[in-house]
Amino acid sequence: MLGYYNYSVILTYIGLVSSVMGMTFAVSGRYKLAIFCLAFSGLCDMFDGKIARAMKNRTEDEKRFGIQIDSLCDMVCFGAFPVVLCYSSGMRSVSGRLILAFYCLASVIRLGYFNVMEEKRQNETEEARVYYEGLPITTIAIVLPIACLLKPYFGLAFGLIIQLIMFVMAFLMIFRFKLKKPGNRVLALLVVCVGLAVLRILHII
Repeated sequence: MLGYYNYSVILTYIGLVSSVMGMTFAVSGRYKLAIFCLAFSGLCDMFDGKIARAMKNRTEDEKRFGIQIDSLCDMVCFGAFPVVLCYSSGMRSVSGRLILAFYCLASVIRLGYFNVMEEKRQNETEEARVYYEGLPITTIAIVLPIACLLKPYFGLAFGLIIQLIMFVMAFLMIFRFKLKKPGNRVLALLVVCVGLAVLRILHII
């Protein structure tokens, strides 16, 4: 079979499957489950890199494949999926559609640029990345669940707020600035916050 199927990419594949299921939930109006799938895909992405780096005997082809497959899956999970979710949940005005198109375009540009620079970086050093250049595309898996949790407090203004969020996210993804990569404590806090938001949205807590 074509491709690689070792444990270094298994979480990436699981996250992709979760996002595809989330898109089916979104188009059928089951938005709460769609938000859960988005958050779960974000959780998978948070740890897939750590697992990949822990596999010390990867070949050069496996490393290159990992870079490519990670970005391809990110485009589906955190590029296309949020667009489908936002559109299905009501972001259908002309301005809304233009913003969603801009978000998708920014996602492709960012991930293409990341692939080029990450392969170059890995050829130069084995050390983990310390800074992100621009806002990581996976940030949407944190922002949207928390925004949806706050929806009842914004009322009719929520539609405009989501448009603003998507526009700002798209702009920051391609804007050149350095963002320090969060440590394990910050990541743990983000997981807890998003997890609590999702549980609240699902009315579990």
